[in-house]
Amino acid sequence: RAHPGPVMIDDRKACPPRRERMKDDMEALIHHFKFFTEGYEVPEGETYAAVEAPKGEFGIYLISDGANKPYRLKCRAPGFPHLAALEEMCRGHMLADVVAVIGTQDNVFGEIYR
Repeated sequence: RAHPGPVMIDDRKACPPRRERMKDDMEALIHHFKFFTEGYEVPEGETYAAVEAPKGEFGIYLISDGANKPYRLKCRAPGFPHLAALEEMCRGHMLADVVAVIGTQDNVFGEIYR
């Protein structure tokens, strides 16, 4: 690596303790179990985050009420906007061409149907 050093942060609220610490320190072991059973509290609010996927943009919309579980979580699959544009792509074409247009989009209907 260009910059050697720790990869994870040492913030107790954001990451579990290191494995070496859990072998010797009871407090680290308790923190590990609490972190993975209860999780951590996200501040109240909402956010949208998007990452680039091979077939388009993969989006996550998260609404939090301040608890350790999200109030609402919506995933937007990369194929969803492609399927939404199907009407505009097929306007003026024959019905038999719809099969070719859907095949060209290369949609995975399992990811779209949520």
